[in-house]
Amino acid sequence: MVQVETGGRSTREQYQKPRKVTIASVFVKILKLMPISNNPHYCHEQIQIPPALPDILKQFTKAAIRTQPKDVLKWSYAYFKAMAQSEIPPVKERLELPISTQKTDTGLTPGILRILNNQLASLKIVSLSVIEEKWKDLSLPVERFQEICRIGNFANICEWRWFLALAASDLCATLSETLKLICEILTADPEGGAARLPFEQWLEFYRYLAKIDDIPDEHINKVLAHLSFDM
Repeated sequence: MVQVETGGRSTREQYQKPRKVTIASVFVKILKLMPISNNPHYCHEQIQIPPALPDILKQFTKAAIRTQPKDVLKWSYAYFKAMAQSEIPPVKERLELPISTQKTDTGLTPGILRILNNQLASLKIVSLSVIEEKWKDLSLPVERFQEICRIGNFANICEWRWFLALAASDLCATLSETLKLICEILTADPEGGAARLPFEQWLEFYRYLAKIDDIPDEHINKVLAHLSFDM
């Protein structure tokens, strides 16, 4: 603290450390600039971003609105960390309507599962610690992650496709619904298309999930024989 005499008047200049700008403060400013509307959003075209925002914040704001993270601060940290490291950020591809397919709401949705697949599919064999980090970034319960690892008998590392399959089964009531969701996540077809996968790839998922569900080998072989005949 110093006192400076100027023209018979004294002014005090306080030398303080620059105030730290946090993601929270940035996001609060963004929210203040956002137009207020009570109308529901059904597509990303409805999201109006003030032109005064820098492009990086415009993209961040759209991503946040599209993803609707449970914990905005945690998600924001993961978003900017991914961008800084040239990785895929935890962003939904589109707005997602609420669903109620689980006995208990764990926060996991098809859109969230797509985020995880976009981030991790290229790794093929992935450390469980990496999956857990991405899982926590999306505010998903650690208990559910641990349960999936237990069911899959995963330890330290796993094949991402098998973790994906078990996570998908958590959203679906039947094996056929699970396989359908997996096809929709992994297909190269455009949205609303046939959601096709190569037959051999589909068979691998069927065999794996059928084993997890303790379906007898005899039944599995009959199904595979029937499907192969139809092909």
